[in-house]
Amino acid sequence: MTEIKKTVVVGMSGGVDSSVAAYLLKEQGYEVKGLFMQNWQNEPGEVCTSEQDFKDASMVCDKLDIPLHRANFSDEYWDRVFKDFLSEHEKGRTPNPDILCNREIKFKSFLDYALKIGADLIATGHYASTVDKNGITYLARAVDITKDQTYFLHEVSSKEFSKTIFPLSNMKKDDVRKLAMRLGLVNAEKKDSVGICFIGERNLKDFLGRFITFKSGNIKDENNNVIGQHNGALLYTEGQRQGLNIGGVKGKPELPWYVYKKDIPNNTIYVCQGGDNELLMSIRVMIDSLHQINNEELELPFDCYVQVRHLQKPILAQLKCESSNYYIDFKQPVRAAAPGQSAVIYKDNICIGGGIISKSFNSIK
Repeated sequence: MTEIKKTVVVGMSGGVDSSVAAYLLKEQGYEVKGLFMQNWQNEPGEVCTSEQDFKDASMVCDKLDIPLHRANFSDEYWDRVFKDFLSEHEKGRTPNPDILCNREIKFKSFLDYALKIGADLIATGHYASTVDKNGITYLARAVDITKDQTYFLHEVSSKEFSKTIFPLSNMKKDDVRKLAMRLGLVNAEKKDSVGICFIGERNLKDFLGRFITFKSGNIKDENNNVIGQHNGALLYTEGQRQGLNIGGVKGKPELPWYVYKKDIPNNTIYVCQGGDNELLMSIRVMIDSLHQINNEELELPFDCYVQVRHLQKPILAQLKCESSNYYIDFKQPVRAAAPGQSAVIYKDNICIGGGIISKSFNSIK
């Protein structure tokens, strides 16, 4: 009796990772289909990088002899990702749209669409892995720890991961590119995308200025002295060094300046000198709520490792619940734990989940 091939729909971004993922799945005997997601509606006259990405995805699918579907999720992206992105900026927080985009688009809208066109499973080019234990699917780190993307996936649930394959889980990025070159894929040397999820590389101030009004204001040091001007406090992130345009300040050493606090009601940002300044360090954060990938009961306090930024070295920490609020206490100070960013929790190589930082605590502020 002939075994029926499972159908896998691969999210094709036009990049090298998803392209190699599709090739590997086909080599493993799956019936592979591609799906290109358009998630941003460009304005007339605007440079449209998605069209080039679609062209690259089409050429790859032609070469691999797999069909390519195209779906427009721009309305869903606007309603479920971008509105939140703007709202967080307006509150003075620093959101990470990639995390919400994964939860709402790549593992919800994409999954629903893929099932409608006959998918048994979906796949992406993320550097991540899944582990099945007793019928439960867990999110785990990729072999290439320098590219591991579980940080961006922590708000997705086990239910979605049980239908997901990560073909690059055991590959190094260099080997992915080498394989793409050997296959003659058009995007073998295409640089990795950066910037806002699905929107691409743009000047953040110019782009957000279409939706949010920015006002210039004071930059102050830790002694409340005005030492410069900014173009809008909402644009800055705690821990940020670039874009401050602070020259030599009389009586201060020639050290770089960093944002350590924002006062949004008064449109003021506060800066200090030196990347290891204590004002930049947090010993505790509070998170808005706790999302658990597997919804398994955690015995609190829970010893774990935590990242407050992608590719940050995991920090030994303890998750606690006090007065119905979740807190994470770090065993050593963590630099620039900015409200709006995510604190992601790990036990060994398993990603437990995490939450959005609502407040950070410093022993001296």
